[in-house]
This record gives sequence, C-alpha cells and structure tokens, in this order.
Amino acid sequence: MIVPIVFIIICAVGYYFSGLAFDFVMVEMFFRLSRNLLLVASLIIPVITGMGLNFGIVIGAMAGQIGLFIIANFGIGGMTGITVAMLASVPFAVVFGYLVGQVLNRAKGKEMITSMILGFFANGIYQLIFIVMAGKIIPFSNKDLLMDSGVGLKNTIDLVSIRKSFDTWLFGDIVNFPVMPIVFVAIILLLINRFFKTKVGQEMRAVGQDMHIAEVQGIDVDKTRLKAIVISTVLAAWGQIVYLQNLGTLNTFTNHEQVGLFAVAALLIGGASVEKATWKEALIGTFLFHLLFIVSPPAGQKLMGDAQIGEYFRVFVAYGVIGISLMLHAMEKRKKTEDRLRLTIKEK
Repeated sequence: MIVPIVFIIICAVGYYFSGLAFDFVMVEMFFRLSRNLLLVASLIIPVITGMGLNFGIVIGAMAGQIGLFIIANFGIGGMTGITVAMLASVPFAVVFGYLVGQVLNRAKGKEMITSMILGFFANGIYQLIFIVMAGKIIPFSNKDLLMDSGVGLKNTIDLVSIRKSFDTWLFGDIVNFPVMPIVFVAIILLLINRFFKTKVGQEMRAVGQDMHIAEVQGIDVDKTRLKAIVISTVLAAWGQIVYLQNLGTLNTFTNHEQVGLFAVAALLIGGASVEKATWKEALIGTFLFHLLFIVSPPAGQKLMGDAQIGEYFRVFVAYGVIGISLMLHAMEKRKKTEDRLRLTIKEK
C-alpha cells in the first residue's frame, strides 16, 4: 500500500495549498467517481486472468462512442437513448474484444504493450472510418453530425438530448447528485466479485496464477483469456457512455485517446499491480487520482503562479506511476525466474 499512502500525502499537501473548500472537493469527487469508476473497473478481470493492464479498453471506449453516434443520428434522447446506446455498443465491443483477445493470445507475456499498440492501430482505423467514410459510404440521416462538405463527422457532437439523463434517472427530483451511475457501478463491481466465484471465474483465476498448470487441469487457456478481454471491452464501452452522458458533449476524435492511460494510472495508484486488482484498488485509486485532478491546478496557481504547472504535474504522475509499476513488475518477474533457476540447479 506504499503507492496509495504516498498519493494520500501528495493529495493532502495539494489540498492544503489549493485553498479549496472541503464541501466543494467532496461534491466534485462524487461526480468524478460516478463517471470514471466503471472505466477503471473494466481493467480488473484481465489483471486477475494474468493478462496485465488492458490498455486496449481504448477500443472499448470507441465501441461506446459508436453507440452514441447511432442514437445521435436517430435523435433518440433521454434514458431511452442511453439504453439504446449501451445495447448498440455491445455487438461492436464483443467483436472488437474478440479480435483484441485473438492478438493477445499470440503475444503471451507482452499483453500490455501489445494492447497499447492495438489501441493506436484501432484509433487509425476509427479515424479513417469517421473522417473519410461517414456520410459518403456510411449513411447518416442527421446531417448536423457531418462536416459542411457532407463527409466526415464533426469534431464535436452535442449530446444535449442525453446529458445527465442517467445521472438524474429515478432520483433526479430528490437529490442533485448522480446517484444511478454510482448504483450501476456498484452493481457491476458486485457482479464481478460474484463472477470470480463461478466456474468460469475460477478458471480465470487459475489461468492468471499459472497458465501451464491451468492447461494441465484441462482449462482452455486461450478461450478463457478471450472471455476476459471481451468482458473488459464491453464494460469499457458502457463506462465511456456513462462518462460522456455526464459531460454532454462528445469530442469525436479525442475523447477515447486517454481512457486507457488514466484508467490504468488510477488502478495502480489504488495499490493494484500488474497481477492483482480488486474493486477496492479501483475505488481508492479512482478517488485519489481524481482528487489530484481537482487540487493540482489551484495548488499550482498558488505555489507557482501558474495553474498549468498542476496540469503538467498530473500528467507526469500518470505516466510516472505506470512506468514505475511496470519496472517493478519486470524486476519482480526477473527475481522469481532467478530464484526458480537457482532452486532447479540446487535440486540437480
């Protein structure tokens, strides 16, 4: 828990110098947790299955945005629109997750860097489709979504018809907080916890602990890993929809780009590792990471006279935490290999 403790200290110092009111920070944290926690939670299953940190959730975020394009095109708003977007995103997320899983099964031991590169590759295809093909090959009945030339989606799409529809569903007239997204992600986390007690969940744990032993026990390792990535991709698609309905705008070509980086950083900050993650690390990490988001700009303004300093520090922390965690993982893996080799030599 060294990483969470260090971040608690950093956030406490940042809060002290920021001068922000405690009530304001807590309200802001509630909103940020409601819209970001599901994206972080989508990383848990691949970690437990031994596939490391799935940077490929960027591809799941793209699937979620495709669902939003569909409802924006047909003018479906409110909670109905969000439901349709989630349902429409599932087939895309399943196909994308299946393809990603197939690639990762051929890159065992290098899943994290492979999933990151796959995210960049998929982003190129995504841009090709929605810049070149949208309106020309792929028909859009809502011309307001297209550029003036009639080809390619606009950089920014207004989601005012579904803005905060999920946040205010059922409890909107009672409390002014996004209750339903918190309830939804709590249910997802509970289902993930229960899922690992099922036969498939136990097989995923076995694969994560040792693929060779799992295979000897009769578990189809590749199929099990494939299921983990597909579930992760679907959850990422839903997480992106929950996130964007809160914002009310969709930046077509940029909203998905940092999803993997920030979600991975948040999970690691919570005390997770490349091989171990639970809902507790997801919750703690999301809280601390976004607390840093809130306090760092005003703290930078107070200390350095420039709020942008806080922004730079925040990005530095995100990349730094990931880099250090991967380095520690490599060192630990190397140590285990050396210990196993020494033991083998001693036995001989």
